[in-house]
Amino acid sequence: MHSSPFFIISLIAYGLSILLYLTRSRWATSVAIVGVIIQTIGLVIRTVEAHHLPFANLYESIIFFSWSIVLLSLIMEKRYKIRMVSTSALLIGFIILLLGLFLPSGYKASTPLMPALQSHWLEFHVATCFLGYAAFALAFGISVVYLFLKKDTAILEEITYKSITIGFIFLTIGIISGAVWAKYAWGRCWSWDPKETWAFITWLIYALYFHLRTIGWRKKKSAWIAIIGFLAVIFTYLGVTFLLPGLHSYM
Repeated sequence: MHSSPFFIISLIAYGLSILLYLTRSRWATSVAIVGVIIQTIGLVIRTVEAHHLPFANLYESIIFFSWSIVLLSLIMEKRYKIRMVSTSALLIGFIILLLGLFLPSGYKASTPLMPALQSHWLEFHVATCFLGYAAFALAFGISVVYLFLKKDTAILEEITYKSITIGFIFLTIGIISGAVWAKYAWGRCWSWDPKETWAFITWLIYALYFHLRTIGWRKKKSAWIAIIGFLAVIFTYLGVTFLLPGLHSYM
């Protein structure tokens, strides 16, 4: 059994769910949940195929990233009872999953891990970073809604703040665990590799978000910082991968 059909079916489910959310159908959330379940099955199958958790290359990380975004959005929707949270995040997850499925076949091949990657630190480091990225994606989607659809409600700002808080915690853990892993794998904690550098820049942007809130930057101003932060996330993840290759070129 191959994992790809499950990812294609989950993509279709997410697309249908977005349409149902936009038409205010009561089935929208149920369809999204089905999509997450199907994608979860696909991730399990990919793990069996690859003999490691699905974090080791660009294709696998994209699949996991999209899954994390949709799952987190559904959790937030259940917590706050606001469907637009899932609508915006589902669209982001849909686009990212679509990107993964359209990658050239060479990116999708499952290959044995290089010795430096044969560590549980890989799984922990990458998982925490991408869970952080997923929370930032959710904050980005809500901020766009907040700014351009003029949904000026306190609850949207609260969800954005809590999403960024979750993302910041996970990214911090991811950076620290990456430093520990680097010490184990390459003999040094930090090498100013392009992805390390841009991960740190991203971390600084979100640290600035928290600082600026303490001096009155709320609502639209903080929403713009959330958007800029996620653009930094995307560059850290994809821009660095294709434009500034380094030790993390396998991602």
